Amino acid sequence: MKQYPVHKTEEEWLDQLGPDRYRILREKGTERPFTGTYNMHAEKGSYTCGACHIKLFESDTKFDSGCGWPSFDKAIPGAIEYVRDTTLGMIRTEILCANCGSHLGHVFDDGPTQTGQRYCVNSASIDFENK
Repeated sequence: MKQYPVHKTEEEWLDQLGPDRYRILREKGTERPFTGTYNMHAEKGSYTCGACHIKLFESDTKFDSGCGWPSFDKAIPGAIEYVRDTTLGMIRTEILCANCGSHLGHVFDDGPTQTGQRYCVNSASIDFENK
């Protein structure tokens, strides 16, 4: 298993995150679409990892994709790890926090902006810091 700069036992993660966030961040779960806190969130600031709190996305990269989860067209350089995901009979690219290895969601090449990317992120896997 890969070692990340922030490393805790799964018991420590569960204690810190609680069962709902733990299921998404550490067990690669997904929240139901259109239910997350940050889906329609439009304040200015930074979105951080819900587990280790490093900055992942800036608010000016967020857009409404209509998919039901917060969407961004680019990440802060070096903040995201990309992993091939072949679960559920699909080939996708999973996105993890590069600092602690927590699951954030997936990135797709169907974004409407110049980057062409759509980082589809679980609200439960991120926090927000106002500017």
